Amino acid sequence: MRGVLGAGSVLVLLGLAACGENNQYVAPPPPKVTVATPTQGPYTRYLETTGNTAAINTADLVARVPGFVQTVNYRDGDAVKKGTLLFTIEPESYKLKLDQAKSAQASAVASFNQAKPALDRQADLLKSGSTTQAQYDQAMAAMVAAQSGVQQAQVNTQLAQINYDYTQVAAPFDGLVTARQVSIGQYVGGTATPTVLATIIQHDPIYVNFTVSEQDVLRIRGEMLRLGFTHSDLYKIPVEVGLQSESGYPHRGTIDYAAPSVSQTTGTLAARGVFSNSDKSLLPGYFVRVRIPLGQAKDALFVPDVALGSDQGGRYVLVVNKDNVVEQRKVEIGPAIDGKRVIESGLKPDDRVIVTGLLRAVPGQKVDPQSEPATAR
Repeated sequence: MRGVLGAGSVLVLLGLAACGENNQYVAPPPPKVTVATPTQGPYTRYLETTGNTAAINTADLVARVPGFVQTVNYRDGDAVKKGTLLFTIEPESYKLKLDQAKSAQASAVASFNQAKPALDRQADLLKSGSTTQAQYDQAMAAMVAAQSGVQQAQVNTQLAQINYDYTQVAAPFDGLVTARQVSIGQYVGGTATPTVLATIIQHDPIYVNFTVSEQDVLRIRGEMLRLGFTHSDLYKIPVEVGLQSESGYPHRGTIDYAAPSVSQTTGTLAARGVFSNSDKSLLPGYFVRVRIPLGQAKDALFVPDVALGSDQGGRYVLVVNKDNVVEQRKVEIGPAIDGKRVIESGLKPDDRVIVTGLLRAVPGQKVDPQSEPATAR
């Protein structure tokens, strides 16, 4: 019995040994990934920054003559045109002073009209020897005094007219007027500090102030030099802005001002755009996104935004080389457009970029690439 069992054990061991000779390790197949070549197409390069809107004109309406407020001729917040009467400050007393000055001027003119012929008569008599030099000199002095009186009366009339005009406070430009700061019957203008009656703000057009870094200034100036632009062409460069609640950049204007020097403190250059704002969609003080076109690239490369990765060295994509080995490529990226990202540098048009299966792709290892047809932008 023991012999039989021993023989059986030997047979089993021989069988297992024979099976072990054919049970060799087989490596798993390379992981499948989806690859696509970058798409090509034109796109506009932009300088992007942020800024703030500002009124093109803002003015405090002040009382320039003392008196009691007689009328308020607008409703708080009204949109008014240039020249619209807004406040009246007790005009009667100033009208009387104007009339008084005009009367004094008429009297001075009458005195001059008498003195001038008298001088002419004395001149004729002096030639004939019928009068003395002293009498002629007196006539001359009277005429000069009368002429001076006319000039002084004219100045007094002009001052009285100006003060009378100041009793009517009108809008200096088209705009929106703030809530009034005074009441009817209130005495204003009687102190050294001018009394502010209200403030008027012009909304159309409107400014957008922003700053540009020194590096971007160099880029813009280089692009202008390449295109042959002059300094006057700077004010033809378009500017686009968008509010925080808006998608894209729906508001379009042009460069209105650029500072003549870069600030040494901040390393930036102050600039300003001007925008039509007839619908009052932009209010002074808004925070806005700003972009300026820097030129168009005709054959830019685009990859799906999901294909991009990032590490401490910056942004990268994974590509599959001719041996189906994964490589990591550092890239310089541009803006995202319709779900795709512009690649400024680091890729070639025929590179196979991994777009799906990124977690299965390890740099330096082989993969099984499945091509995905490129889609046009």
